[in-house]
Amino acid sequence: MRNKTSKFFISVLYPVIFVMILWGIKLFEIADNTDLSWYGLYPRTIHGLLGILTAPLLHANFEHLISNTLPLLILGSIIFFFYRSIAFQVFFWVYLMTGLWVWAAARDAYHIGASGLIYGFVTFLFFSGIFRRDTRLMALSLFVVFLYGGTVWGIFPIQKGVSWESHMLGSLAGLITAFYFRKEGPLPRKYDFGDEEEEEDIDYSESIENVENSESDISINYNFIPKEDETKN
Repeated sequence: MRNKTSKFFISVLYPVIFVMILWGIKLFEIADNTDLSWYGLYPRTIHGLLGILTAPLLHANFEHLISNTLPLLILGSIIFFFYRSIAFQVFFWVYLMTGLWVWAAARDAYHIGASGLIYGFVTFLFFSGIFRRDTRLMALSLFVVFLYGGTVWGIFPIQKGVSWESHMLGSLAGLITAFYFRKEGPLPRKYDFGDEEEEEDIDYSESIENVENSESDISINYNFIPKEDETKN
């Protein structure tokens, strides 16, 4: 019981630390009356390369930050709980691939926000269960779809001011990461039913006699900022 409690605590701890960093940055912006979105990711520019690292840490406003906070906590905790041995690698590769691809292919604007990570985590959890053919993790995949299946619309250029590129490329990063790590991390559970008990010599005559004499009574938002304005994801 203590081990399970410790594992759960550690699984929640890392996502909480990451989210606290995001909130700390936003509170600093408010307190200092400054806007750090200039440090976001601007595609195909030298300056924008810095945004590969900084863009997921920046958010346009509190509404944008709040919308990303709960999914980061839930999905991050699930990954660290069920995929503990590879969780940091999953986080690193989704983070890096999403940023690099957005820098290479997205629209000319500042892209900020952590929703690219969220989309990457969703697709990682969904496809990882499928690739591993583990019934427990496949059930987890269905749970993730139940929670965040509606986010699929975010990969299309429907909503103005939203970096759909970050959502789409983050999803692709999650898919590739799930495939790459399909043989690492949690192993399928093996159930040991123990040795079959030796058959005992049973005298059925008495049971049969009792039956004959008795009555038979059978009756389960990345942010995109055009040159002058901000857009969220």
